Amino acid sequence: MHRYDGNEPDRAAVPAYDIIRRHVSDAPTVEMYAVGPISSLGRGSAPPPGHEPVPESASESGGESTLTRRVGRVAAASAVALVFSELVSFGQTIALARLLSPAEVGMFAAGTVLTMLLTTFVEGGLRSALVQRKERVADAAETVFRASFVNATAVTVCALAAAPIIGMIFDNRTIGLIAAATSGFLLLFALTNVPEALLQRDFSVKRRIIVGPAVSVSFAVVSVVLAARGFGVWSMVIGSYVSYVVWVVTVWWLARWRPGRGRASFRLWRELARYGSPVVLGMLGARLQSTAEAAVVGRGLSASALGHYRYGQRIAQIPVRFIVEVGAFSLFPAFARIAEEGDRERLRAAYLRAIRITTVGAAALTGLIIALGEPAVVIVFGDRWRAAGAVVVAMAGLGLGKAWMSVSEEAIKGAGRTGLLNWQTALEVVLGIGLLLVGIKLFGLVGVGLATSATALIVAVVITGLARSVVGVRPVALLRAVAPPLPAAALALAATWPLEHLVLQADTRPILVGIGALLLDALVFVVIYLLVLAILAPDVVRGFARLAVRLGHRVRRNSTSRGAISVNSESRPARETN
Repeated sequence: MHRYDGNEPDRAAVPAYDIIRRHVSDAPTVEMYAVGPISSLGRGSAPPPGHEPVPESASESGGESTLTRRVGRVAAASAVALVFSELVSFGQTIALARLLSPAEVGMFAAGTVLTMLLTTFVEGGLRSALVQRKERVADAAETVFRASFVNATAVTVCALAAAPIIGMIFDNRTIGLIAAATSGFLLLFALTNVPEALLQRDFSVKRRIIVGPAVSVSFAVVSVVLAARGFGVWSMVIGSYVSYVVWVVTVWWLARWRPGRGRASFRLWRELARYGSPVVLGMLGARLQSTAEAAVVGRGLSASALGHYRYGQRIAQIPVRFIVEVGAFSLFPAFARIAEEGDRERLRAAYLRAIRITTVGAAALTGLIIALGEPAVVIVFGDRWRAAGAVVVAMAGLGLGKAWMSVSEEAIKGAGRTGLLNWQTALEVVLGIGLLLVGIKLFGLVGVGLATSATALIVAVVITGLARSVVGVRPVALLRAVAPPLPAAALALAATWPLEHLVLQADTRPILVGIGALLLDALVFVVIYLLVLAILAPDVVRGFARLAVRLGHRVRRNSTSRGAISVNSESRPARETN
């Protein structure tokens, strides 16, 4: 989030929709087919919202419903919805940047700082605890609903009372008014806790396909229309409220859960809070680290440098969002279900397969960012944003680090060992801020990006080691899972970097020619990466090939089915006439 310090940055650094998306992304779920590389996650069935788990045999008797297919569906639906939401967000960002001043966007960001922080206390880790809950799910859901509403009421009052202080800190009355007006976000956010958790337990495809895009479209339409009519910063406030209402309505409609179906108890709340407290600490650590980054860059360098940093950070996090949104959030309920069954061997196999597949994607994206990050930013945003491109390259390690962290975090949470996440939180905050101070002193803005990459990679190694001990994976098996993509990406990078920076130089050419050069660079990278990967890990490449073949068969089968339906629909009137 862009930190408003009284100076007007060159341009809005972060779209206002990010605030909504961060909330929605904290609770995703979804349901889809996993074919090919993810095929050994194992079998299982997710209980319907608010109900206890049913035996696997019972679930399979109604049709072929496996945990593997559900996790796969989650990944596919997440990818589709994320692409759509990113496109909408990008269009909305451009529109608001033309309709609103950077100062107005900065005031909105500053006015919502407290609200973003307090959402951590509203959620309280109870959502994750409900997803992982093995028994008395209906009672736990009722407990989470009541506790969330009580928490939200308390923090809303606190936010409203603190709004004048926010205005005084930033020396801007409008920011104080925005802080007061947006305190209502907290009550709406509390209403999403239970339905989001139940949808995640149920691997709901509809949640990912419907909710995320609906939220992004509602904010974009309302905020852009109101901004065009002269509402200024309040267009984003009203647009955010509409987005929250859409979020609440859609998740309640999809979950089909209503209060009163279980019995809340203080004892249950303590059990859930005990599980979720490390998750809360992790959220607070992330918020603290983000605030420190904004303060150090904004005050240590300049508002312009902060703008470059935020743009670079946003671009560098795009592959991270794809990795986390597409896989990690669907893995948590899958790991929890397998751990509940007590099948250690299946849990080990699922963890190794998941971390291997995420490494394949993350290693490739990291290499591409290092090779093409700066010229790509210059072509899209213009030469004045070249510094942001340098930040993107410096943050390339973020994708690989977050990929390992996300899978390992979900495995630890699924196994019920959330206390181990406290080590991650402490290390991330201390190491992140420490390296940030060193990096900015030695290398300036690029040093901030390098500090982010180094922190992500070091924390990823530590949290992966903790997950390995929880799941029971041998070091050799883990190394075999994550090692092959790394040299493949390194060799592809070694060929692509000189091709772009010494030969093609896409950022020095006209836009269309530059885009063509970047596509050629990317093609060369992918071909070399897959060829090397086929030698080092042929089973992974074969898995993706099988996936492509199955998708092709499915498309043809769907086309045939539509044709058959069309024929049948034409024959019915004739039978009715007769």
